[in-house]
Amino acid sequence: MLQEESDLSLIIAQIVQKLKGSNLYSQLERQAWASLQRPEIKLESLKEDIKEFFKISGWEKKLQNAVYGELSVFPLPSHPAAPPEHLKEPLVYMRKAQGSWEKRILKSLNSMCTELSIPLARKRPVGEQKELLNKWNEMGTDEPDLSLFRPVYAPKDFLEVLINLRNPNYENGDSLSFRTHLGLIQIPLKVKDIPELKECFVELGLNTGQLGIDDSTQVPPELFENEHVRIGQKVLAEQDSAAAQQYIRQGSPTALRAELWALILNISSEPEDVLYYEQLKTNVIQHDLLVDSLIYKDVKLTASNDDYYFVFEDYLYQVLLCFSRDTSVLSHFAYNSASPPKSYIRGKLGLEEYAVFYPPNGVIPFHGFSMYVAPLCFLYHEPSKLYQIFREMYVRFFFRLHSISSHPSGIVSLCLLFETLLQTYLPQLFYHLREIGAQPLRISFKWMVRAFSGYLATDQLLLLWDRILGYNSLEILAVLAAAVFAFRAVNLMEVTSLAAAEVMRNNRRIIIWCGIPVYTLLKLE
Repeated sequence: MLQEESDLSLIIAQIVQKLKGSNLYSQLERQAWASLQRPEIKLESLKEDIKEFFKISGWEKKLQNAVYGELSVFPLPSHPAAPPEHLKEPLVYMRKAQGSWEKRILKSLNSMCTELSIPLARKRPVGEQKELLNKWNEMGTDEPDLSLFRPVYAPKDFLEVLINLRNPNYENGDSLSFRTHLGLIQIPLKVKDIPELKECFVELGLNTGQLGIDDSTQVPPELFENEHVRIGQKVLAEQDSAAAQQYIRQGSPTALRAELWALILNISSEPEDVLYYEQLKTNVIQHDLLVDSLIYKDVKLTASNDDYYFVFEDYLYQVLLCFSRDTSVLSHFAYNSASPPKSYIRGKLGLEEYAVFYPPNGVIPFHGFSMYVAPLCFLYHEPSKLYQIFREMYVRFFFRLHSISSHPSGIVSLCLLFETLLQTYLPQLFYHLREIGAQPLRISFKWMVRAFSGYLATDQLLLLWDRILGYNSLEILAVLAAAVFAFRAVNLMEVTSLAAAEVMRNNRRIIIWCGIPVYTLLKLE
């Protein structure tokens, strides 16, 4: 009991410290001082009166939402005496693997820099600054020569690293279980089984209404849709983040989604936020980074060739270029197993006082990175709001999809969960695909790394991301990937090669919440 109270006190202290540096804190402080002029505020009951004023004026709700938002990204509980690196990742061999992977990425980036004789960063000449500013909203029309640039890495490169992960506490002579031996991921991590998934995703049961199923043209709207929309409007009127998160587990009405996501992520379009975005834009205008070319290249290779997202090319450049300059993103490395890369002033290599993070946000983009932003362009048309939403989605969820960790929502656990579900409940299919050289994970890995962006029609993808936000977890990605295989099992049993299996699943109109709701898989017992 004393330990729990101590942990709770530590969490409260850390959240208070974090909020003290926020814009909300200064706003609350100003409101508290201003309230002293009100006649209903009495000196003898000052504390209670100010609390009541905050409650009536809506500031209490804003504070609650801010605290709830901090709790959503707070690291998993650990021992008070644990060193800081344990908050990032408790398993030593995972930390070492992530460190080795980061060195490979940096080596690739540096070799490209050397081969092309291009500096990591340079200040743009005045003429170039003016030209970029003039075409800021038309960057998609620019056709820079990117033929010599290559993505630093692709998902398939990352998968090979994960396949070679081993726990050194297990000797080579140790017998592997049948399940572990079949899968590509051969490390012992605890993942949920079907009963635990049922308990976790209880709102996705077949006896619960779901948008994507019960709002189809065959179902009268009065049976579910009308009431669900009415409740959603009430949730928005209350401005309660926790209620919005619970509500969105059954899917969000299209007309309410943008506001609901912003409420859950605690994003508001304050003048300070717009100004901050403009400052990032100024940084882009003034300085050219090598990663800018990687961003251009990635957008050209992915979103620009996508039937759904090519129209948002300008937005993608604006958001991703600003994101690369945003030093506030560095704060998420406190609970990310990765560490931001460092660069040194020329001639000062190894001297920490001359070290800077590169890029400034600490995130090196990889092939497909722009697809994290593209679906959000359907919801937000104001660049600063779009930027804030993406940044929050990244520091809460997406970073876990390209870093090595033992977190339940980390990509390693998702891969293991996917393989475990398939091996346990569809063993014949798993064995068949393995025998023909079409390991299921080699097919599904790119789906999960991109959170299915580019692999589902946008309306279905947004329904999926509703559930990610609703459950504050990425585990639904592994469950859906396994469900796709379950849905296509009969056809997949007939294929004879990896190429044939790829073609069999290559249909963007995969029906998720309707034809293969999560419980289509979860009911297999």
